[in-house]
Amino acid sequence: MPTRIGFLACADTMPGAGERRGDAFEHDLVTAALRPAFEKAGLELVEIDWRAPLEDFADIPLVLLGTAWDYQDYPEDFLAKLDQLDAAGIAVHNPPAIVHWNADKGYLRELAAKGATTVPTLWQESIDANGVRDAMDHFDVDRVVVKRQVGAGGLGQFSFSRSNPPDADWAMRRPCMVQPFLPSVVEEGEYTFFFIDGEFSHGVLKRAAEGEYRIQSLYGGYESDYSPTRADLATASTVVDNLPFDRPLYCRIDMARLPDGKLAVMEAEMIEPYYYPEQGPELGSRMAKAILARLS
Repeated sequence: MPTRIGFLACADTMPGAGERRGDAFEHDLVTAALRPAFEKAGLELVEIDWRAPLEDFADIPLVLLGTAWDYQDYPEDFLAKLDQLDAAGIAVHNPPAIVHWNADKGYLRELAAKGATTVPTLWQESIDANGVRDAMDHFDVDRVVVKRQVGAGGLGQFSFSRSNPPDADWAMRRPCMVQPFLPSVVEEGEYTFFFIDGEFSHGVLKRAAEGEYRIQSLYGGYESDYSPTRADLATASTVVDNLPFDRPLYCRIDMARLPDGKLAVMEAEMIEPYYYPEQGPELGSRMAKAILARLS
């Protein structure tokens, strides 16, 4: 009998669960890439809603966090479920300790303290239209991006400029981060470095659709193959080396170029990143090998 490996999803990404998210096709691409390689390795990929009762996980020794892409709206419930799975002896990857650390983008401050180049950021408990204007003055720029500290997929993200400011009554009443808009995200794109078990797997260049700045497929973003230079790969690898955890099963480092030419960390995603299987032909076999090593 093959060993069952859980792939945590949510109702909006699970196939056959009614109306799906606009990017649910990415769930299908990942599972299609993993399943045949898993079968060769004696593993069975099982798609399962993260909200499923604990008894549904009874014969699953290890779970991947997969496409649980609504977790940011239910962070306490999600973290509690991962802790529950862990307490039941189910190996969660990445483990709850990593998720707790990675769920709030305040971790970028810790990476910066260890020497990583990050995008200049103002950390706010909330912000209103006046705060946006003050942030532009602080950074001496004409455009900024406001993001949730706990968020994913570009959801709940805003970009404002001096010529297109927020409405006077606009406010984000939750912990947020404000950054200067990086023209390189539109002009050059955003770079992704995907690591499995601490080793570089594949690179991706993500571009925004015409008139957009967000690179996610929900907003028309698209991807292409990317073979990083030795210098750029070394920069991304240094970020992985400085994580406060030993070799996470998977880690996606997203970076963009600052005006001075340096690559800066946008995200170190270790919760439920999209794996970009189309750019990683060996993704399935690499993941299967890493999982088998952990099961042994």
